[in-house]
Amino acid sequence: MFRQHTRKAAGLVLLAALSTATLSAQVTTLTFEGLQNNEAIQDFYNGGTGSLGSSGPNFGVSFGGNTLAAIDSDAGGSGNFGGEPSPSTIMFFLSGGSAVMNYPAGFNTGFSFFYASGNSTGTVNVYDGINGTGSLLASFPLSATGLNGAPDPTGAFSPFVAVGVSFGGTAQSVDFVGAANRIGFDNITFGSAVPTGVPEPSTYAALVAVAAIGGHQWYRRRKAA
Repeated sequence: MFRQHTRKAAGLVLLAALSTATLSAQVTTLTFEGLQNNEAIQDFYNGGTGSLGSSGPNFGVSFGGNTLAAIDSDAGGSGNFGGEPSPSTIMFFLSGGSAVMNYPAGFNTGFSFFYASGNSTGTVNVYDGINGTGSLLASFPLSATGLNGAPDPTGAFSPFVAVGVSFGGTAQSVDFVGAANRIGFDNITFGSAVPTGVPEPSTYAALVAVAAIGGHQWYRRRKAA
């Protein structure tokens, strides 16, 4: 059995300004609500279901088989995180070095999301072909966000930080690169360099430096009784 926890967004990091060109992208956000704990997302957003039979809106978006949903332990799941921008489910991957998301119909203008990574780093690459192929339209690093446990002290992976980028061309896939079981994502937004769910400025929590803490994971196997 696995365990996990999460924390809410702490600030907005805009990696590139939103393009003002004549692009007519529709803004769509994936919140991962409706998926079950530890369910592979698969075609949940593609007119099908996740691995446990959950179905969601058909946005034409699918995920690689190693990409899972996690529910905050405060909401009865096993997530070791807190303060997620939309309660109480996030996306992460438990195996491999990355998670691939495909959007064959394509999206443009911008792309954004929230993430928490503890003491780990990552990278997000946006491509104009499916499965991380074709030309690289955008690539941006994800810095460590810290294991602050605030404002939700029960979730080690906190805060969640907003990141966005604008780009030219039409993207069909995104590769989320990082250490397995060490980074999670929420409120993935297509068509905007600013993700939905950004809190009011008065609710921003300042990022603080923390000492490295080993052994924290999104999911932790419980020892048998």
